[in-house]
Amino acid sequence: MSFTIHYEIAPRQPAFKIAITLKSGPQVGYNRLTMASMYTKGEDSPGTSPPKDSSTVILTRDKTEGQYEIFLMRRHRKQVFMGGAFVFPGGKLDEDDCDLDLVRYSRGFSPEEAKERLREPGLSDEKVSGIFFAAVRETFEEAGVLLAYTAKGRLMDFADDEVAERFSEYRLNIYRKGISLKELARRENLHYALDLLIPYSHWITPEIESKRYDTRFLLARVPRGQSPVHCSIEMTESMWITPTAALEQHESGEILLMPPTLKTVLELNEFDSTDQLFAAADSRDIYAILPQPFPVTGGFGVKLPHDPEYDIAGYRQPPRPNESSRIVLQDGKWRTLDPINPDFAFG
Repeated sequence: MSFTIHYEIAPRQPAFKIAITLKSGPQVGYNRLTMASMYTKGEDSPGTSPPKDSSTVILTRDKTEGQYEIFLMRRHRKQVFMGGAFVFPGGKLDEDDCDLDLVRYSRGFSPEEAKERLREPGLSDEKVSGIFFAAVRETFEEAGVLLAYTAKGRLMDFADDEVAERFSEYRLNIYRKGISLKELARRENLHYALDLLIPYSHWITPEIESKRYDTRFLLARVPRGQSPVHCSIEMTESMWITPTAALEQHESGEILLMPPTLKTVLELNEFDSTDQLFAAADSRDIYAILPQPFPVTGGFGVKLPHDPEYDIAGYRQPPRPNESSRIVLQDGKWRTLDPINPDFAFG
């Protein structure tokens, strides 16, 4: 199956056209070219519409032995954005998420402190609050995990069958917009546990995409007494898996990880426990990552801001020679690439 892809190599340059032949993997069974927009520069182009703010939560849990695990869900293959890919829970901010009245139903930090944690002092109070509350809401909607404290100050758990059934109804109603986080907090006397969310990274969808998102990735440990269950409306399956195993299954073709997820899982694989990961995240530099598309033989790829040849003004970062800075699509699979040693790639 052959697709012709049109996209801009860099701002203000003419469209660059390449043709890529893809084959569906035997176990995955879907077209993997979900990142590139199928459009021609002109009247069919999505243009440069601003990305929508969104939040993504990397749920983690420790094991008694071996490396810690992360929670991944597979998006329905018919979805336009990242169809068939395995992703972390997350989604765009809703208007209700940005309601500052929600702050009084939370514990952890003020909007000003939230800006410091995100390393984004210029955000409005509404937006920075919305980022954290969207993370709480989307994690509940998509994974069934509610980051909240009860009236007694304990983390919410669903060990009691009656409580679990009641909150299962709440989950569906929040998804259907029948109830808001604020109303749920009022009914159940909850305070949302924003202090459990640790900012990790910030990715912006390239302009080649028709659907663009400005996404903050946050870490969280799954509370005891809660077990994630994917939303069957948008997802088809889910799993707890170690970062090492996730990378192995991506390489073998059992699962598909898109560039932001792939790069994130590679970074997560550097740690053995959540304690190590969270300690590193506290002092981690966070900056906006806007991938820059570029052509490669038989495919295409994206450069990350620390790549030596990355040149999008306002996003470039100092080179990091010991870290992969390119992600390429070749032979139907995304792989990270070392620009200094192009023969080295990991998918």
